[in-house]
Amino acid sequence: MRTTGLTSRTLTALRARRPYPAVTITLPTHRREPYRPADTVRLRNLIAEAKRRLEEDPDVEREARYDISGQLDRAMADVDLRDALDSLEICAAKGEWEVWALPRTAPERVVFSDTFLTRNLVAARERTRPYWVLAVSVDRTVLWRGSDSTLQEEQAAGFPLEPEPTYNDVEREERVGDVPGPYDDEGTRTYLRQVDTALDALLATDPRPLYLVGLAPALSLLEEVGSAAKAAVSKVVKGGLTNGPARALADALRPALLEQAERHTERVQERIGQAQGRRAFAAGLEEVWQVCKEWRIELLAVEEHYQRTVRVTGEHLTPVDTEEISPAELGTAVLEDIVDEIIETTLDRGGEVAFVPDDSLAAHERIAAVLRF
Repeated sequence: MRTTGLTSRTLTALRARRPYPAVTITLPTHRREPYRPADTVRLRNLIAEAKRRLEEDPDVEREARYDISGQLDRAMADVDLRDALDSLEICAAKGEWEVWALPRTAPERVVFSDTFLTRNLVAARERTRPYWVLAVSVDRTVLWRGSDSTLQEEQAAGFPLEPEPTYNDVEREERVGDVPGPYDDEGTRTYLRQVDTALDALLATDPRPLYLVGLAPALSLLEEVGSAAKAAVSKVVKGGLTNGPARALADALRPALLEQAERHTERVQERIGQAQGRRAFAAGLEEVWQVCKEWRIELLAVEEHYQRTVRVTGEHLTPVDTEEISPAELGTAVLEDIVDEIIETTLDRGGEVAFVPDDSLAAHERIAAVLRF
């Protein structure tokens, strides 16, 4: 079961066309503690549903049916719900299977198509783009790497860093009244210059959003003696977190991460507004689907949980109820999730996909596109 390694190359491989059916199963799960036995029961039920559909689908050849059923069994054996996050995704096709634990919720679904359902993977990658956290103090600076709300200490670019020990004549300094504070000491300034140099090298080789954590005087002095810290997207003014623990540091960062997510949504809305002004804009499922087929989408904005099953009739999309269609229609006459088809096509053709909170695109029928032309 994989929770990391969700690279652009991985997503491209998962989106590749496969002989029908490529089976995708998604399931909301509970995070590691406490373990919920109900998750196991629901997963088994979804696996059983997928196998039943394999049996009933006339477009699935016998060899593929047995092969994919075996792949589903192997995937099920690989699942360890003690390592679960907010949802689980299983991808199975002839000769292959993968299991992903994702830090975003997903509905219970079994989807048959000629590609795997990747929208949840794309959204997870969008939401969990890696970032750096630099916890700064006058006696130690530690680098943490973050993804979503998960943090782990990172030893890179010379971090962790500590100042060189100093041997001052404290009695003499007290007699003459020259006792520098921790933020006035030249040794501290030298040390923070070293932090700045190491940070600059880190961001040059692995640029990520940077969050600074520490007491206000330490953060101010770091900015004063160098320039790398000025690249930080946010500062969290709180001491005592240089060495974590990770959970406490994550709790302190949460408001800053939420603020950045809100700014992301605002930037998407701003780009949509600008596109409307220059008439390079599409909204609503059918209109976006049309421009997607024409390779015109520069930015696709989608509400996180928007999905739609449709029947394609000529140049039009007709919404259908999945309970009213036969398994034989799925993947052929009926597209089980046209939104995912649009997402995958946009990515394949070099467009950008941004997921935004539900209801934030209510004025645009939950999906919108900024057009190249």
